[in-house]
Amino acid sequence: MIWLILGLALWWGAHLFKRVAPDARSAMAERMGDRAKGIFAVLLVLSVVLMVIGYRSAEGAFFWGRSQALVGINNLLVLIGFYLFAAAGMKTRVTRLTRHPQLIGFSLWAVGHLLVNGDVPSLILFGGLLVWALVEMVLINRAEPAWTPPPPAPISKEIRAVVGGIVLYVVVALIHGWLGYWPFG
Repeated sequence: MIWLILGLALWWGAHLFKRVAPDARSAMAERMGDRAKGIFAVLLVLSVVLMVIGYRSAEGAFFWGRSQALVGINNLLVLIGFYLFAAAGMKTRVTRLTRHPQLIGFSLWAVGHLLVNGDVPSLILFGGLLVWALVEMVLINRAEPAWTPPPPAPISKEIRAVVGGIVLYVVVALIHGWLGYWPFG
């Protein structure tokens, strides 16, 4: 369980560094240039590796399990989350409605996984990531209260975001199946 918690802590720290210590981040970026981005990228990859190793080896109490209804809700939330990720990158119409489409999508992904995984390691992993996404949104809003929605996007971008979200969903579902976690009940 320690690797899981260390991975989460590293994820939180690497992501929140620029929000909680903007002066230190600016000084680091000034001093190191693009190498600073590389260091944070390595830290984030390491955090994911630690979370995966920690999650796969962690044991804990089991409170609830999968049901067909929860699996269906999870799959819908994950699909919407992946669409929001694609939409954020393409600045589609939905990005005019919400300031944080990626973090909302990430939150939906985490909630979906909490619904179908009722054990302690899952509560720590997905709950910790959900709380991180919510804290990140609050910190962004506090640091930059003014928000201007992007200009309207053509419908073709919306269609590409929907297709991209579906393709990403299918790829991730197949990878889950390959790893032994069949996502379709």
